[in-house]
Amino acid sequence: MSNLALEIKELIIDSLGLEDIAPADINDDEPLFNDGLGLDSVDALELGLAIQKRYAVKIDPEDKDIRRHFASVASLAAFVAARRPA
Repeated sequence: MSNLALEIKELIIDSLGLEDIAPADINDDEPLFNDGLGLDSVDALELGLAIQKRYAVKIDPEDKDIRRHFASVASLAAFVAARRPA
């Protein structure tokens, strides 16, 4: 597991108050929404704000690929790695 993926898992747990889940419980490729981790649209907004704040990444809600970027920890880590300032 990459350091960024681990950081994102910890951010998900902390920002959404998922006290009963450990980073090891979240598979990098598991869906974050619906049948996977079970997050909903409110969680998506909170997670998006936490990602923007922590990594200084601009998230455009009009981006047609935003759902794909937030599909899993792996896709979210790739999105953050590609967009965060050096």
